[in-house]
Amino acid sequence: MKHWYAIYTTGRWEKKVHNRLLDAGVESYCPLNMVMRKWSDRVKKVEEPLFKSYVFVRISKDEHHKVLDTPGVVRFVYWLGKPAVIRDKEIENIRKFLGEYDDVQVVPISNQIVPGSQLLITSGILMDKEAVALKVHKKTVEVLISSIGFKLVATIEKKRLIKV
Repeated sequence: MKHWYAIYTTGRWEKKVHNRLLDAGVESYCPLNMVMRKWSDRVKKVEEPLFKSYVFVRISKDEHHKVLDTPGVVRFVYWLGKPAVIRDKEIENIRKFLGEYDDVQVVPISNQIVPGSQLLITSGILMDKEAVALKVHKKTVEVLISSIGFKLVATIEKKRLIKV
């Protein structure tokens, strides 16, 4: 079974990696964005990768090494210790969006934890419990966990939390 994965590439090698993967028989997608670039003597419409240093591949598990052996590929993008699987629908949405609009800007979603943020605890005894941030300190967060009819308040390291 094949899934889409994101791979991290050497800087400014997205198109090269995409073409090398296609030459190796790997289904690859490098979303390109049409943008206006201005030089001192002219203005020109050019294609640039939408996601800097990222290319998407649709492969089966046994093709992972083939991708990693491609010059310019640094590594797979990981989520919770495994290569991050990207849903087909997400790739299709990117294709449709780029087909309809030029000069698209990619703005990362803030992952900053602030009081009131909905959180998921990723490790420790409270793993997989949902919580709400009460107070945010430099390296820890005081969270409220509603469980078994009680409100529990705990201080947890930021690295053990993800924003939901």
